[in-house]
Amino acid sequence: MTSSFSNNTPEANSSHEDSILTSNYQVWAKKELPSGLYIVSTPIGNLRDITLRALDVLASADEVWSEDTRQTQKLLGRYGINVKLSSYNDHNAANRRPHIIEGLKNGKTIALVSDAGTPLISDPGWKLVNEAIEAGANIIPIPGASASLAGLVVSGLPSDRFFFAGFLQSKSQARRKALNDLSAIPSTLIFFERGSRLADTLKDIGEVFGINRKVVIARELSKLFEEVQRGTVKQIIESLADEDTPKGEIVLMVGPPEKASVDMETTDDALKVSLRTKSVKDAVDEVSSQLGISKRSCYQRALEIKEKMTKEE
Repeated sequence: MTSSFSNNTPEANSSHEDSILTSNYQVWAKKELPSGLYIVSTPIGNLRDITLRALDVLASADEVWSEDTRQTQKLLGRYGINVKLSSYNDHNAANRRPHIIEGLKNGKTIALVSDAGTPLISDPGWKLVNEAIEAGANIIPIPGASASLAGLVVSGLPSDRFFFAGFLQSKSQARRKALNDLSAIPSTLIFFERGSRLADTLKDIGEVFGINRKVVIARELSKLFEEVQRGTVKQIIESLADEDTPKGEIVLMVGPPEKASVDMETTDDALKVSLRTKSVKDAVDEVSSQLGISKRSCYQRALEIKEKMTKEE
């Protein structure tokens, strides 16, 4: 069975905070900071998840460049910060970088923030950082919230080794190819996904990794309707089938491949039976589903067995 957790307490609700807070927060004062490009992490939902150092930088910067100025303005307004705010996103980055680099060369203090979380993690910014480095500017990280790490630590999956893969491709064929390339990595895999594509992505994960692979869905982390679902690929697919299309931001995590619980002899026997009446593709579909193993490993073995059976006939 799947296990799930929903955090709908007031502490997770930033809109609840809006009704009780403003008078309790000081207006953040400017400080003298060394010039450079500051990569500032901001909350992924709950606006209390901001560090004091991040507030110092945002209040003191000569310029703040944001992926979504409307979202960032909410944060700045919350803490009484009034600073020059401009947009830096995938659509205008090429035109904005020369201005930013020139400012850094002139000794400005410039902050970069993403829509939410840590900049450059599936967000624009790495080209800017590279050009700033080439220009001799200081690059200063301001650590903070990260959806991928927040998801990992509540997942219950191994956290000693993990691989962040960002967003998968939107088309199934390309998505399966990417998953094939990741299938043998012996660590927890972390993806970002949209609710509208979640069911199709899970289906492809089941096809490539096997339906018994452990997965965790973390949705709306740090927000009012925070939810975590844990189970096998098959269990999560069945659970989602009875629900409306998930909304909000989703972190999808896949557990590392477990040591084979089905021995080669069992796989071979099942393939031999299936290949007597079915094509290689259909036999692989049948056996991988029955035994809960990945199609990739099953397919290669099926080709070898089919070739041997053909020679013996």
